Amino acid sequence: MSKLDELINKLCPNGVEYKTLGEVAIIKNGKDYKHLKDGDIPVYGSGGIMTYVDTAVYSKPTVLIPRKGSLNNLFYVDVPFWNVDTIFYTEINIKVVVPKFLYYFLAKSHLEDLNKAGGVPSLTQSILNKVIIPVPPLPVQEEIVRILDTFTSLTAELTAELTARRKQYEYYRDSLLTFGDDVEWKTIGSITNVFSAKRVYREQWQKEGIPFWRSSDLISYFNGVENTRGKAYISQDLYEALSSISGKIQKDDILITGGGTIGIPYIVPNNEPLYVKDGDLLCIQHNESLDSKFLYHYFLSNQFKKYLSEITHDATIAHYTIIQIRNTPVPIPSMDKQKKIGTVLDRFESLCNDITSGLPAEIEVRQKQYEYYRDKLLSFKRKEAV
Repeated sequence: MSKLDELINKLCPNGVEYKTLGEVAIIKNGKDYKHLKDGDIPVYGSGGIMTYVDTAVYSKPTVLIPRKGSLNNLFYVDVPFWNVDTIFYTEINIKVVVPKFLYYFLAKSHLEDLNKAGGVPSLTQSILNKVIIPVPPLPVQEEIVRILDTFTSLTAELTAELTARRKQYEYYRDSLLTFGDDVEWKTIGSITNVFSAKRVYREQWQKEGIPFWRSSDLISYFNGVENTRGKAYISQDLYEALSSISGKIQKDDILITGGGTIGIPYIVPNNEPLYVKDGDLLCIQHNESLDSKFLYHYFLSNQFKKYLSEITHDATIAHYTIIQIRNTPVPIPSMDKQKKIGTVLDRFESLCNDITSGLPAEIEVRQKQYEYYRDKLLSFKRKEAV
């Protein structure tokens, strides 16, 4: 039997008492900080730390609850702080509730579901005061906090390791992809063909068929997240008609964003039909003298990013045009060296970014494990009133 089981069997075998948040804590508004001097006291808003000042509004352990914006973005703070009016702080009755226990419970409670506003998501004190909280004996709360802290510590260690690996990848990437006059440079357009798609109109989009990518699709894939704009498709007939004019996208071609967040690359993994939005995405055809993985990583290098900022900084809205891509100079070391660089950087990137393996996958597993045990540990039988 675990220590937690022993505590529950000893201290609350018949269930626990439930109270409202208003009974265990006083919810306090935030205030403007602009009259304060610079310092080392963090200022919190609904998005996290905004700046640092010389004065604290509160110094005891607390749970910060967003009033507007990202309502599920709670913070546990146990150092002096200041908070602005987009986030509440709580004066917690520590004779009844362990502050971090309250944080863990509220963090799983989906407070965003309590939003009643039609515009910017928001919560009020009157709504929050009615939230029901389990209140087991303090030793039980403390043991639950200890267990959950262990899980979050493991995730934090993995996240720190991932951050270090990403910095290591960026260092080696920029070291391996920094070339001088000892290597031949050519423009992309002098090496291979670069083409843009033909126009696809909004009314030609479908719910199934041939995938139709916009820059948001590529960027979402690059970041390992779902595209919130949803997926789009076109018909087979339209795909064939347009591809016969613009050209078909093939395996090992590189798509690169020309609109939105510009200069983000993607290596086409196969020959399955795919069409893209004109101007949003441009296609660099695979060429035997230029390894796709090498070029992909070059597009991610600081050297390329610096070049890109120099040629697009005058525009109000940045675009990377087909002419600019064709005129972009790239280093051309030997094919053997290109392949070696591409392989080394692929391994680093996989370790840092692959959600099916490497550190991101392990972090995701740990996070799911934490959420499972958090929900299990924070569910209590209600004690019947005598």
